[in-house]
Amino acid sequence: MTAADTDSFKQREHNSWKSVADGWMRRDALLTKSAAPVTEWMLSHARLTEGHHVLDVASGTGEPAISAALRVGPDGRVTGTDLVDEMLAYARQKAANAHLDNITFNCLDGEQLSFPADNFDAVTLRWGLMFMPDPETCLRSLYTALKPGGRIALACWSAPQKNPFISLITGTLGQYIDLPQPPPDAPGLFSFADPDRLHNILSGAGFTDIELEELTLDFIEVDSGSAYWETMSDLAAPVMTLVEQLEDATRARFVEDLIQTADALKQDGVLRLQGTTWVAAARK
Repeated sequence: MTAADTDSFKQREHNSWKSVADGWMRRDALLTKSAAPVTEWMLSHARLTEGHHVLDVASGTGEPAISAALRVGPDGRVTGTDLVDEMLAYARQKAANAHLDNITFNCLDGEQLSFPADNFDAVTLRWGLMFMPDPETCLRSLYTALKPGGRIALACWSAPQKNPFISLITGTLGQYIDLPQPPPDAPGLFSFADPDRLHNILSGAGFTDIELEELTLDFIEVDSGSAYWETMSDLAAPVMTLVEQLEDATRARFVEDLIQTADALKQDGVLRLQGTTWVAAARK
């Protein structure tokens, strides 16, 4: 990407995620529950202990930063960052509701971090790296910010076919518009679906002792196709950007088709859709 392309992409990403900030908060309980195995894996493999200083990048509405703050205790500190301050407004409120005074949230671009060297005991980055046009720059800055021996733990979605919670809506949408077909390494939901790429980019940034594991989650559990559509409308910023491009009549047909397709997948009156993610940990 040229500098202008990168700036344009980031502005679109900012606007897209800003538009679903309220939806993410409405679905906060669902997201926290669905992502709990990933959060636990990351915090465990980051080897957080009381008193640690932690950096969480792409915090969104607050996780895993808030869980990290609980883990490191009152003598520890957590700094959370995100590109979208509307997301962080909810994160700050959640931290206040939990009476946490060892956590702060700052609106920062994950590719333009400038923390002091050797500053953090651990870094976490859940489902954010894949949206960055220059993930190498992000990881190199995180490597610098970590103390010697410090650890990073992150998560990136696996292949589309292993993520029916999202491929159901994108597959249906693809019957109505030509979906973008970006190169595998272009920023997007599945840009790190290849674990070799994830391993290599961590190694290239200087990290060692790299661990990779694939986790499958029960990500969506709702009682109807309508509930699935409403949930994804709240959460799936990149997809909703495409849906909004449809003319009203076409959009109505798409939604009806999606709901019928989703209802046909119910078992015992429940629609359950899984998600599969790579989790990785490494050491400086």
